[in-house]
Amino acid sequence: MSLAALLACSATHAAPAPADKPTAARPHAKPHATAFDAAINGSWRNAKDRARDQYRHPAQTLAFFGVKPDDAVVEITPGGGWYADILAPYLRNRGHYAAAIWDDAIPNQPEYRYRLNKALREKFSAAPQIYGTPALPVFDPAKPVFGTPGSADMVLTFRNAHNWVADGNADTYFRAFFDVLKPGGTLGVADHRAKPGTSLETMKKTGYLTEALVIQLATQAGFKLEAKSQINANPKDNANHPNGVWTLPPTNQHDAADDAKYQAIGESDRMTLRFRKPR
Repeated sequence: MSLAALLACSATHAAPAPADKPTAARPHAKPHATAFDAAINGSWRNAKDRARDQYRHPAQTLAFFGVKPDDAVVEITPGGGWYADILAPYLRNRGHYAAAIWDDAIPNQPEYRYRLNKALREKFSAAPQIYGTPALPVFDPAKPVFGTPGSADMVLTFRNAHNWVADGNADTYFRAFFDVLKPGGTLGVADHRAKPGTSLETMKKTGYLTEALVIQLATQAGFKLEAKSQINANPKDNANHPNGVWTLPPTNQHDAADDAKYQAIGESDRMTLRFRKPR
């Protein structure tokens, strides 16, 4: 189903019952709080990344998703490795962390993909005592596969879905998430949140997505919405900026004269959604 059809469906039909009344976040991660803290407070995390904890809330977000230290976790396109710096050390001893990255062998991709892949490989190889030996599976963006079917406990994606919507292939990604997860596995999604009723054209332009569209993409792939969280909400962000979400930190695509205004808003308002693959 096309994105336009999905958007129309989400706008005209009520969501399934689990999406109407998502459960509250489970009280999780108490037994693992020390391990979370050790990873989040690790000396390897740079000051610039640490400064963003106030907006990204890593401990609360990962606890909401239910990450356990013995899980097999696939993170989709970790970019500069902001969450990789937490997840790889956390999962190093008992679990398994895979950072799914774009296939470098495919020519003519945007330059940043090759650059970020190289930097992530170098990060991991330089410090196995911190990161262990994470897997770095590559995938074709046109037909993504993220591992052996039914092999992952959890798939996590942070601030990526808006790119797939803009590219017109978000549905293929969500189907691939469903395929790689074990029955009962978790999909965790965090992304910039548009106001309800925002058009698909505006979403593609601004980088903000409605929760309805993301839920529809996931449920169309076979997932059930289990819970929503306001962990990463930012009521100061009205999702209406001259350069879309990239106007705000950390990208800061705005005039220097407006810097104080956008720094006061902070990073974007974000949805945080947990989905389950049925058993």
